This record gives sequence, structure tokens and C-alpha cells, in this order.
Amino acid sequence: MASTSPPRSGDASPSSSSSPLLLPPQASPDRRGGAGGGGGGLLPGLRGAARFLGRTGSRRLMREPSVAVRETAAEHLEERQTDWAYSKPVVVLDVLWNLAFVAVAAAVLAASLDEAPSVPLRLWLAGYVLQCLFHVLCVTVEYRRRREVRGGGAGLDQGAAGDGDFRLSIVKHLESANTMFSFIWWIIGFYWISAGGQDLSHDAPQLYWLSIVFLAFDVFFVVFCVALACVIGIAVCCCLPCIIAILYAVTDQQEGASEEDINNLSKFKFRTMGDADKLVAGIAAPVGGVMTECGTNPPVDRFLSAEDAECCICLCPYEDGAELRELPCNHHFHCTCIDKWLHINATCPLCKFNIIKSNLGPEEV
Repeated sequence: MASTSPPRSGDASPSSSSSPLLLPPQASPDRRGGAGGGGGGLLPGLRGAARFLGRTGSRRLMREPSVAVRETAAEHLEERQTDWAYSKPVVVLDVLWNLAFVAVAAAVLAASLDEAPSVPLRLWLAGYVLQCLFHVLCVTVEYRRRREVRGGGAGLDQGAAGDGDFRLSIVKHLESANTMFSFIWWIIGFYWISAGGQDLSHDAPQLYWLSIVFLAFDVFFVVFCVALACVIGIAVCCCLPCIIAILYAVTDQQEGASEEDINNLSKFKFRTMGDADKLVAGIAAPVGGVMTECGTNPPVDRFLSAEDAECCICLCPYEDGAELRELPCNHHFHCTCIDKWLHINATCPLCKFNIIKSNLGPEEV
């Protein structure tokens, strides 16, 4: 667990630990896979899941620092997930996938002109096609906007940035409206299929089975998204080191701190203290152990309370001889836990203090 000592000058304010660093996902969840669907909102509520587990879990999980770490990790995961969702391969796959839906629907509609269903299945399939095309349009616009922002970088003037935010707002509202319409349209399609009964399979077999396939795919995709979100949410809350290790392994270009930046941070050895050690040191308060800074002469010791003597990332208490890393904001963690985190995100998972900016002089900043 992190130290409760006050942060040094220049640290982030205490309120920054509760304010989100990242914007919400850029697009609403859609039933079809890809950037606007699985990419924009596949993991809704990870931060809420972390808070919920903190309230309902054991006393050790209820402590605020561990919950704050998981909220920060959820924010970072949502940002990384959105970046992946709007990468070129995923967007191309999403567009091709939806265009395949459109092509299949158009072919079946053209081949079934002689069919006479008792319910307006042709109207429902036409509406489904329009949703796919509208989804492709929203994804394409958002992908182009992100490329412009990434290509312009800091060179974008205030007017261009404002125009990009305006387009983002429009795309988000349109995609949300399309998602809501698709949900209502699915209910209408299910009702028409149920009302038509088995007669539809004889009167209009092609329209009937294509509608069944589209309805079934929607259900499968929703169940898959919910199940995946639950698995990742549980992993963030209960096995955060696993998520950090996966992010570290799949990140091609590290955006966090370099190995040199991490090695410049203070490193400590933890030593547990028995009752005899406490009597020798003249300590009456409950102490969980002592941190001894490595490479200092004379050695610098820091006593930790029993509550502070655990890592907020893995939720494991510090064992005798454990190697700890302390950040400039005085928060400390297991070396193995925090090093991989800093490789993918150079900020403290508790207070969001940036260790790279803290190493720069005033002129460099």
C-alpha cells in the first residue's frame, strides 16, 4: 500500500486522484463489431466496477488507495482500447464486415422478389442495411478525425481543435442515436418474426432465414461483449498485475517511462519488524516493517504502519526482503508491479504524478 506521507512540492493535488484523466469512450457500443461498436464502448463501467468491488469486497479491498489504482488502470485500459479500436486494421475490418452485411442483404432482397411474407420483412432488412451504412459512415468520419489530430499534433491551432471537438460531439450523438434505433429495430424484427410464425419459412424462406441470422448475430455479439467486459472488469479489480502484464506485452511502442527514468527512482528493501525489534528501536506504535533505501550511506530507514505495508497494485503485503520502488510523490509499490506500469504509463497510479516531467528542469519543461 502507498505511504500516507504528504506529497512533495509540485505533486498533483489530492483532488486529481479522483478526477478522470481520460475522456469517455469516443463512440457508443453498437451491435456490430469494430471501431464504433466493440471499440467505443466494449468496456463500459470498469471504473464503476472497481468502486463497487471496493464497497462490497473485504476490508482489505475497501481501502481507497487500492480502489484508486484500479480506477486509474480502468481509465488507461479504456483509452488504450479506444486507440486499438480506431487503428487502421480494425477500422478496415469493421467497414468490410458491415459492407458484407449490406451485400448479403441486397442479394437476398433481389433474389426474393417473388416471395410474399405476411409481415414486412423487406422493410426490416432495409432498415438493417441503413443502420450498417450509417455505422460505416460514423466510423469513417471518426477515423479521419483521429488521423488529422494525430498528424497535426501540437501544430493544430485552437480553431482546428474546436472544429475537431465539434465533429466528435456530432459523431458521438449520431452513433448513440443509431445504437438506440438498432435496439428498437431489433425488437420490431423479433416481433414480426414471432407474429409471422412458421408460415414465413414457407411463404418467404430467404427473407425469413436472413432475418433470423441477423437477429441471432445481434444477440451473440451483445452476449460476447457483456461477457468480455465482465471478465476484464473482474481482472482489473482482482488481478490487476495480469492486465498490466498483458498491456506491457502487446504494446509495440512504449509510451511510458524509459528504463533509465525508472532506474533513477529510489529503490528500497523491506524488512519486517518483530516485537523485539520494536523494543530495541523504541517504537510503541504498531509498525508493519521498515523500508531501507538501497545505495545510500548511511542507510535511510522509513517505518511503515501495518496498513501501509502492502502494494496497492497486487494487494499483497510486503514480505521480508521485498524490493520496493518509491515514486517522487512518496507512493511506493513492489518493483515488479510498478516497473511494468511505468513502462506503459509514466504517471503514479494513485495520484497521477508524472515521473518524467518531475525529472525535467524548469527550462526543459
